[in-house]
Amino acid sequence: MSLVRVSRAEFEAFLATPHEGNYDLIHGEIVPHLHTQLRGYIIGQLAGVLGLYLRDYPLGYGLISADYALPDDPYNWRTPPLSFIFSNRGKLNATGAAPYMPDLVADVCEFGQSDNFMADKAAYYLAHGTKMVWLIYPDRRLVEVLTPIDRQLLTDSAILTGGDVLPGLEIAIHEIFPSDEVVG
Repeated sequence: MSLVRVSRAEFEAFLATPHEGNYDLIHGEIVPHLHTQLRGYIIGQLAGVLGLYLRDYPLGYGLISADYALPDDPYNWRTPPLSFIFSNRGKLNATGAAPYMPDLVADVCEFGQSDNFMADKAAYYLAHGTKMVWLIYPDRRLVEVLTPIDRQLLTDSAILTGGDVLPGLEIAIHEIFPSDEVVG
Protein backbone atom coordinates (compact mmCIF):
# COMPACT_ATOMS: atom_id res chain seq x y z
CA MET A 1 0.00 0.00 0.00
CA SER A 2 1.36 3.40 -0.92
CA LEU A 3 0.35 6.81 0.40
CA VAL A 4 0.54 10.25 -1.21
CA ARG A 5 3.96 11.72 -1.94
CA VAL A 6 5.59 13.08 1.21
CA SER A 7 8.89 14.71 2.10
CA ARG A 8 11.44 13.26 4.49
CA ALA A 9 10.33 15.71 7.21
CA GLU A 10 6.75 14.45 6.83
CA PHE A 11 8.04 10.86 6.83
CA GLU A 12 10.03 11.45 10.04
CA ALA A 13 6.88 12.89 11.65
CA PHE A 14 5.01 9.77 10.46
CA LEU A 15 7.69 7.53 12.01
CA ALA A 16 7.36 9.43 15.32
CA THR A 17 3.63 8.62 15.57
CA PRO A 18 2.35 5.31 16.93
CA HIS A 19 1.87 2.78 14.13
CA GLU A 20 2.65 -0.83 13.42
CA GLY A 21 5.40 -2.02 11.11
CA ASN A 22 8.48 -0.59 9.46
CA TYR A 23 8.56 1.56 6.37
CA ASP A 24 10.79 2.97 3.66
CA LEU A 25 10.35 6.30 1.95
CA ILE A 26 10.91 5.57 -1.74
CA HIS A 27 10.74 8.53 -4.09
CA GLY A 28 8.27 10.22 -1.75
CA GLU A 29 6.01 7.20 -1.22
CA ILE A 30 5.68 5.43 2.12
CA VAL A 31 6.23 1.72 1.47
CA PRO A 32 5.63 -0.81 4.27
CA HIS A 33 7.89 -3.78 4.93
CA LEU A 34 6.21 -7.16 5.18
CA HIS A 35 8.10 -8.93 7.94
CA THR A 36 7.28 -12.49 6.95
CA GLN A 37 8.92 -15.49 8.54
CA LEU A 38 10.42 -16.40 5.16
CA ARG A 39 12.07 -12.98 4.86
CA GLY A 40 13.31 -13.29 8.44
CA TYR A 41 14.75 -16.73 7.77
CA ILE A 42 16.64 -15.59 4.67
CA ILE A 43 18.06 -12.48 6.34
CA GLY A 44 18.94 -14.54 9.42
CA GLN A 45 20.91 -17.00 7.29
CA LEU A 46 22.80 -14.19 5.55
CA ALA A 47 23.39 -12.27 8.80
CA GLY A 48 24.81 -15.40 10.43
CA VAL A 49 27.30 -15.97 7.63
CA LEU A 50 28.20 -12.26 7.54
CA GLY A 51 28.69 -12.19 11.31
CA LEU A 52 31.06 -15.16 11.24
CA TYR A 53 32.97 -13.62 8.34
CA LEU A 54 33.33 -10.28 10.15
CA ARG A 55 34.58 -12.02 13.28
CA ASP A 56 37.53 -13.30 11.25
CA TYR A 57 37.85 -10.25 8.98
CA PRO A 58 36.80 -7.17 11.00
CA LEU A 59 36.32 -4.87 8.04
CA GLY A 60 33.17 -3.20 9.29
CA TYR A 61 29.66 -3.80 10.57
CA GLY A 62 26.79 -6.02 9.49
CA LEU A 63 23.50 -4.28 10.30
CA ILE A 64 19.91 -5.51 10.38
CA SER A 65 17.21 -2.96 9.46
CA ALA A 66 19.44 0.11 9.80
CA ASP A 67 18.17 3.45 8.43
CA TYR A 68 19.93 5.44 5.68
CA ALA A 69 18.94 8.85 4.31
CA LEU A 70 21.04 11.20 2.18
CA PRO A 71 20.99 14.79 3.47
CA ASP A 72 20.30 16.25 0.01
CA ASP A 73 17.45 13.85 -0.86
CA PRO A 74 14.22 14.70 0.99
CA TYR A 75 12.21 11.93 -0.74
CA ASN A 76 14.12 8.81 0.24
CA TRP A 77 14.76 7.02 3.54
CA ARG A 78 15.88 3.44 3.14
CA THR A 79 15.91 0.59 5.66
CA PRO A 80 17.34 -2.49 3.95
CA PRO A 81 16.83 -5.77 5.82
CA LEU A 82 20.60 -6.36 5.90
CA SER A 83 23.44 -3.98 5.17
CA PHE A 84 27.18 -3.74 5.63
CA ILE A 85 29.33 -0.66 6.13
CA PHE A 86 33.10 -0.42 6.32
CA SER A 87 34.46 0.65 9.70
CA ASN A 88 36.12 3.72 8.15
CA ARG A 89 32.63 5.28 7.97
CA GLY A 90 33.14 6.20 11.62
CA LYS A 91 31.01 5.52 14.64
CA LEU A 92 27.63 3.84 14.32
CA ASN A 93 24.69 6.26 14.52
CA ALA A 94 22.74 5.97 17.76
CA THR A 95 19.90 8.24 16.57
CA GLY A 96 18.41 8.91 13.16
CA ALA A 97 19.45 7.63 9.80
CA ALA A 98 23.04 7.35 8.59
CA PRO A 99 23.69 10.21 6.11
CA TYR A 100 25.07 7.87 3.42
CA MET A 101 24.15 4.63 1.69
CA PRO A 102 25.68 1.34 2.92
CA ASP A 103 28.53 -0.40 1.14
CA LEU A 104 26.50 -3.59 0.65
CA VAL A 105 22.74 -4.18 0.76
CA ALA A 106 20.79 -7.44 0.88
CA ASP A 107 17.08 -7.06 0.13
CA VAL A 108 14.33 -9.65 -0.20
CA CYS A 109 11.57 -9.35 -2.79
CA GLU A 110 8.38 -9.35 -0.76
CA PHE A 111 4.91 -10.50 -1.83
CA GLY A 112 3.48 -8.15 -4.45
CA GLN A 113 6.76 -6.42 -5.33
CA SER A 114 7.76 -6.53 -8.98
CA ASP A 115 11.17 -7.18 -10.47
CA ASN A 116 11.14 -3.56 -11.71
CA PHE A 117 10.45 -2.29 -8.18
CA MET A 118 13.42 -4.29 -6.88
CA ALA A 119 15.64 -3.12 -9.74
CA ASP A 120 14.72 0.49 -8.96
CA LYS A 121 15.65 -0.02 -5.30
CA ALA A 122 19.02 -1.48 -6.31
CA ALA A 123 19.65 1.31 -8.84
CA TYR A 124 19.08 3.93 -6.13
CA TYR A 125 21.60 2.31 -3.81
CA LEU A 126 24.20 1.88 -6.56
CA ALA A 127 23.76 5.45 -7.84
CA HIS A 128 24.44 6.75 -4.34
CA GLY A 129 27.58 4.88 -3.37
CA THR A 130 26.59 1.30 -2.55
CA LYS A 131 29.19 -1.06 -3.99
CA MET A 132 27.09 -4.25 -4.14
CA VAL A 133 23.42 -5.19 -3.87
CA TRP A 134 22.03 -8.68 -3.36
CA LEU A 135 18.38 -8.92 -4.46
CA ILE A 136 16.84 -12.13 -3.21
CA TYR A 137 13.82 -13.69 -4.92
CA PRO A 138 12.50 -16.46 -2.65
CA ASP A 139 9.70 -17.58 -4.98
CA ARG A 140 12.27 -18.46 -7.66
CA ARG A 141 15.17 -19.28 -5.32
CA LEU A 142 17.38 -16.75 -7.12
CA VAL A 143 19.81 -14.06 -6.05
CA GLU A 144 20.61 -11.15 -8.32
CA VAL A 145 24.00 -9.58 -7.59
CA LEU A 146 24.45 -6.02 -8.80
CA THR A 147 27.49 -3.75 -8.74
CA PRO A 148 27.99 -0.45 -10.55
CA ILE A 149 29.53 -2.36 -13.46
CA ASP A 150 28.07 -5.87 -13.37
CA ARG A 151 24.89 -7.89 -12.94
CA GLN A 152 24.69 -11.62 -12.24
CA LEU A 153 21.71 -13.87 -11.69
CA LEU A 154 22.56 -16.80 -9.42
CA THR A 155 20.48 -19.94 -9.20
CA ASP A 156 19.94 -22.26 -6.26
CA SER A 157 23.05 -24.27 -7.20
CA ALA A 158 25.45 -21.27 -7.30
CA ILE A 159 27.69 -19.70 -4.67
CA LEU A 160 27.04 -16.14 -3.49
CA THR A 161 30.25 -14.24 -2.77
CA GLY A 162 31.14 -10.89 -1.26
CA GLY A 163 33.12 -9.97 -4.38
CA ASP A 164 35.51 -7.04 -3.95
CA VAL A 165 33.46 -5.73 -1.01
CA LEU A 166 33.88 -8.77 1.26
CA PRO A 167 36.66 -10.89 -0.30
CA GLY A 168 36.47 -14.54 0.67
CA LEU A 169 32.84 -14.46 1.85
CA GLU A 170 30.93 -17.35 0.33
CA ILE A 171 27.57 -18.97 0.91
CA ALA A 172 25.76 -21.56 -1.18
CA ILE A 173 22.52 -20.04 -2.46
CA HIS A 174 20.55 -23.14 -1.47
CA GLU A 175 21.64 -22.56 2.15
CA ILE A 176 19.85 -19.22 2.44
CA PHE A 177 16.46 -20.69 1.49
CA PRO A 178 14.44 -23.10 3.64
CA SER A 179 13.27 -26.34 2.09
CA ASP A 180 10.03 -26.15 0.10
CA GLU A 181 8.37 -28.47 2.64
CA VAL A 182 8.44 -25.79 5.38
CA VAL A 183 7.26 -22.81 3.31
CA GLY A 184 3.53 -22.23 3.02
